[in-house]
Amino acid sequence: MDGDRGDRATLLDLREVDETQVSVVGGKAAHLGALSRIDGIRVPAGFCVTTAAFGRIMAQAPSIDDRLDQLSRLSPDDREAIRTLSAEIRRSVEEVPVPGDLAAAITSALARFGEQAAYAVRSSATAEDTPTASFAGQQDTYLNVVGPEAILRHVSRCWASLFTERAVIYRLRNGIDHRSVQMAVVVQQMVLPDASGILFTADPVTGNRKVATVDASFGLGEALVSGLVNPDVFTVRDGEVVAGTVAAKQRAVTALPGGGTREVAIDRQRQEQPALTRAQVVRLVRLGRRIEAHFGRPQDIEWCMVDDDFQIVQSRPITTLFPIPAADDQENHVYLSVGHQQMMTDAMRPLGLSMWQLTAIAQMLEAGGRLFVDATRLLASPTSRAGFLNLAGKSDPLMRDALETLIDRGDFVPTLPDTGEPGRPTTGGASTSIETDPAIVTELIERSEASIAALRRDIAPVTGTALFDFLLEAFQEHKGVLGDPLNMQAIMAGMEATWWLNDRLHEWLGEKNAADTLTLSAPGNITSEMGLALLDVADVIRPYPEVVAFLQGAHDDFLDELPKVAGGAEARAAIEAYLDRYGMRCVGEIDITRPRWSERPSTLVPVLLDNIKLFEPGAARRRFEQGQQQAQQKAQEVLTRLRALPDGEQKADETARMIDRVRTFIGYREYPKYDIISRYFIYKQALLAEAERLVRAGVLTETEDVFYLTFQEFHEAARTHRVDDELIRQRRDAFRSYQALTPPRVLTSDGEAITGAYRRDDVPAGALAGVPVSAGTVEGRARVILDMAQADLEAGDILVTAHTDPSWTPLFVGIAGLVTEVGGLMTHGAVIAREYGLPAVVSVLDATRLIRDGQRIRVHGSDGYVEILP
Repeated sequence: MDGDRGDRATLLDLREVDETQVSVVGGKAAHLGALSRIDGIRVPAGFCVTTAAFGRIMAQAPSIDDRLDQLSRLSPDDREAIRTLSAEIRRSVEEVPVPGDLAAAITSALARFGEQAAYAVRSSATAEDTPTASFAGQQDTYLNVVGPEAILRHVSRCWASLFTERAVIYRLRNGIDHRSVQMAVVVQQMVLPDASGILFTADPVTGNRKVATVDASFGLGEALVSGLVNPDVFTVRDGEVVAGTVAAKQRAVTALPGGGTREVAIDRQRQEQPALTRAQVVRLVRLGRRIEAHFGRPQDIEWCMVDDDFQIVQSRPITTLFPIPAADDQENHVYLSVGHQQMMTDAMRPLGLSMWQLTAIAQMLEAGGRLFVDATRLLASPTSRAGFLNLAGKSDPLMRDALETLIDRGDFVPTLPDTGEPGRPTTGGASTSIETDPAIVTELIERSEASIAALRRDIAPVTGTALFDFLLEAFQEHKGVLGDPLNMQAIMAGMEATWWLNDRLHEWLGEKNAADTLTLSAPGNITSEMGLALLDVADVIRPYPEVVAFLQGAHDDFLDELPKVAGGAEARAAIEAYLDRYGMRCVGEIDITRPRWSERPSTLVPVLLDNIKLFEPGAARRRFEQGQQQAQQKAQEVLTRLRALPDGEQKADETARMIDRVRTFIGYREYPKYDIISRYFIYKQALLAEAERLVRAGVLTETEDVFYLTFQEFHEAARTHRVDDELIRQRRDAFRSYQALTPPRVLTSDGEAITGAYRRDDVPAGALAGVPVSAGTVEGRARVILDMAQADLEAGDILVTAHTDPSWTPLFVGIAGLVTEVGGLMTHGAVIAREYGLPAVVSVLDATRLIRDGQRIRVHGSDGYVEILP
């Protein structure tokens, strides 16, 4: 814009603005400026009052610093305090008069466009419309504002809207400092459209990037945004409208001549006419694809149409879409979530992702802070497909249904000729050559312990770049241990024996999930032993009331202070012995960046206190012995009933061998994960020591900065003593945004997330379907717990959570039943639930949302559903 240098510090023409100037003009204005530069895209003319002006206003607002300090200390759930304080801040900002030079600059700019013309005055915050946070609807927009005085008043209102209650809560929930966000204001010529609406260049529900959706209504878009009307909805794929619904649009919002807007009734004969023709819809989507290509990601676009001409009034990234793994071709791909198999669907930091990729046997791809495997070839080959789907169904029936849904379409998964490649998944035969011999398990564990001891010894003196070379070799041994044929055979032997017993005893005796009881207190299960061992720690502490009282307020370094309390020395010795054995574990343990119990022992304190409160001395031993007795009694009962059948002796002999086999091998199912996590802790300690050296050398600001580097980038930083601080900042922001996303079980290369469904007619109306993994029925209070450290259980409680990995096992000893959103028959939570005899249903979609904490529920562990009781 014309004007002196002072004007240019506070006003910029939208045509002067692009995406690089977010800190000056905010996200909305930066996008509008960029849009105006795209060939063929029309954007209403206007200018931006920059963040420099906002800074001047904030400096003059009385007591603003004190109020911002108060605001930052509030909890996002303290709605009343937020409402009061944010209102005070808004009043304070609005009462600051617009400085004379700024008012003159705005008035001068209006004169160039038409002083008495109608304008839209719109907030543009610096944290708005970014790839990781849309802030949609958080700040204010005012339409059809006429005259300089009204425009100046509404500019002040936009500045103040940075502190609306909803904007403040959004920042508090997302960990965004109130002072870090600045506000610019866009003043644009008002468009008085025939029709307006929203275009999504990807399907906002399924995530499919090849599908665009258009919502359209008559008049201003305010009618659609405010919910005044149901819009026409069109779906476009490959340049063609493939679906369209025309709504009865009874009302519209239009501009008043003197400023402001009003609702008007639409003529009856127009109400059911489409707001756009199909040709116009296709043309609009074509413009949207051009905008999407410019910004490099799917867009949520607000548009207006005047006389068959489209104008774009806003475009922001669609931040709710799950990212797609990168591919080096244009072929169709089907990706499966690794997190759903590992019972940890949370986002992982870059170091955690790259470490899992380097130590896993299968190739894994990253997207949205999660890992995926490409299953396209297994699904494309008719021979491998059936076996793969069978295994997927045993692990996660929803994943199998999602895959079958995709295959049944017939237009996405290619059919390839069988190649006869080795390593195809099968449903049987993997353990046929292994004998039912407990010495096999003993040998595997001894091998593991020797290998881990050698790793701990050999890594100790290695530092600098040599450490990374050492680790790359260690990762090969790591994969070798996992891929050892004997290891795989032992794992499969226990799983296949479980499947055999459940299938045959259901066929022969009508018994559902008989193996659940037959595997109670199976020997050698390192994870179930871990839960019982914490009961023994509780036995040591229980006689010392001063220790129990001290633990009520325990913090991370409580072990140092514990000996000062009567009985504290004994308590610390018991806790430290437990940590020596199990301290490498933690929630989300496949992510090496997560704090281990040894690093944050206070995590265990709530569970330890529950054990002290809920159990009598000797509970661990009694519980294990009771499980053994129940398993023995069940075995005798089953064998007696089988002998009474035709060919009963043969059936009983086969079953007796399988019972012996399942009890020999099923406990080992948990050991390989323990081996992995034991190695991970050794890797982590060595890497953190290297990070601390880089901090001392001034290369890193803090040790945990390396969590936002991949292993390879960390290696390079150790070699060059250089780190890109901006990259680390970007990775932190990306990780924060990924935490808000829900990973799909199945994701296609088109971006479509496929959930899967239960197709059952044996679930009562209103009940929540899932996978039955541990027999029995139990009724009790639901405790919805998403953070193990927040556990506070009473006898008879039923744990409801998103997912459980082995670190949750100490909680299992104090509950009566289990419900999870993720899992299958042989995942960790299911195995341990059976070990402890807990009725359990897993893979219950949205369980933590549909079941409220404190509700009474009934878990049908044999039939696979959960009832919410009145």
